[in-house]
Amino acid sequence: MTAVPLRLDLIPGTLCDERMWARLAPLLDGFDLHHVPLHKARTREQMRELIATHSAPKTHLVGFSLGAYLAVEYAVAHPERIETLVLIANSCKGLLPAEVEARKRIVGMLEKNAYSGMTRHRLRELLAPAHVEDTSITGLIQDMALDLGKEVLLAQFTTTIDRVDYMDRLPGLPFPVLIVGAEGDQLADAADLRAMAALLPDARLHMIADDAQEPSGHMVPLEAPVTLAQQMRAFYATV
Repeated sequence: MTAVPLRLDLIPGTLCDERMWARLAPLLDGFDLHHVPLHKARTREQMRELIATHSAPKTHLVGFSLGAYLAVEYAVAHPERIETLVLIANSCKGLLPAEVEARKRIVGMLEKNAYSGMTRHRLRELLAPAHVEDTSITGLIQDMALDLGKEVLLAQFTTTIDRVDYMDRLPGLPFPVLIVGAEGDQLADAADLRAMAALLPDARLHMIADDAQEPSGHMVPLEAPVTLAQQMRAFYATV
């Protein structure tokens, strides 16, 4: 009898769609990947509804960045619906103060001006230095940014700047959790990811070093797809 592929429900990050997983997906052959269309939401409630309606009743939920934060939020509200969690480049404390200020500046500029895509400055915040000139990565990021556009970016920034700190809720999440982050991530504090892993009852943590074969900044699924796929395969093999 042929084994049924394990279904994974994937939530992308801010100004991302299923293309966020484009470099990872071919490395997860044998899994059944389903994508949560987060960009269709304009409110936090709509984001929650999209996760609920596009995920399995008992889900192996995978979230990146904002998607990972929302995955924790969903898991805290509905722990009975979670089989496993994979959290990538996320702190469930919320955004760093510097990132809050950066987003407020971007919102102010967007409200007054047309949106012309990701700036070089923003790309340097998102990516490891080794990838800032890699068009196979920056091109995907720019394509998503331009295709999804100003309305999506404004909605996601304005409705998700204020984030509840869920650290004290982590000890109550009984299912297996894999956390993958990067030491060089400028947006998600590596210390927070370590603290999350320490609080969870059943957690695995992998931090990508700056001198790794696949160095990474914030955009782990695009920058370090081989490393991420290896960690995910090893995780699912044990749960």
